[in-house]
Amino acid sequence: MHVVIGEDEALLRHGLQLVLEDGGFTVVAAAATAVELEKAVEIHRPNLVITDIRMPPTHTDEGLLAALRIRRQYPETAVVVLSQHMQRRYASELLSSPNGRVGYLLKQRIADIESFLADLLVVAAGGTALDPDIVALMMARAKLSDGAVRALTPRQHQVLALMAEGRSNSRIAAELFLSGKAVVQHTSRIYDALNLPLDSNSHRRVLAVMRYLSES
Repeated sequence: MHVVIGEDEALLRHGLQLVLEDGGFTVVAAAATAVELEKAVEIHRPNLVITDIRMPPTHTDEGLLAALRIRRQYPETAVVVLSQHMQRRYASELLSSPNGRVGYLLKQRIADIESFLADLLVVAAGGTALDPDIVALMMARAKLSDGAVRALTPRQHQVLALMAEGRSNSRIAAELFLSGKAVVQHTSRIYDALNLPLDSNSHRRVLAVMRYLSES
C-alpha cells in the first residue's frame, strides 16, 4: 500500500515513516508543507495520505484543508489526519466526506503501533477511524446535556462509543466480549433511543452518531 506523509516536524516525519515501513506500508513521499503534500499526492496517487492538521506557513489548519481538497479531488484516496489537539470541528469537517476512507487520530495514538496501523488499514479499506479521546469528550458532553444519551445503559454507552469510533459490529463484539447477536440488539436499541436511522454502512452510522453527539 502506497502512502504519502505530510508532517512539518522532521523527527516525527522520519519516525512515522519508519513505523509505516516496518508495518508493511510503502512510503512514496514525505512532505513538510501542505503545498508539497498536495503535489506529492498528484504525482504518486497513493492509496493513503497521513497528514498533520497544523502545517506551515501559519500552523493553523493548512493540513486539514489540504486533506479535504485531496478527498474531493481523489475520492479513492484514504486520508488520516493527525493532531495534538482535540477539536470537534476538525472531526466534523473531515467526517462530512460521504464515502468513508477518513480518520482523525491524536498523535499520541502512534505510540500504540499495532492499534495505529490497524486503524490505518480500516480507513484504507473504506472505513472510518475517530480517536477514542475525541469520542469520549463528545460522549461526556452529550450525557450532560441530553436526556436520551443519559438514559442509555452503561453497556449501550460502550457500544455507542465504539460505533462513533468507526468499529464494525464484529469488532465491537470482540472488544466487549459479546456475541454478534447481542451487539445487534444493543445497536438497534441505541438507534431507537436516539432516533437515528438504521444503517449497516459503517461510515454512515459514524456520521449519524457524530451528528447526534455534535448537536447534543
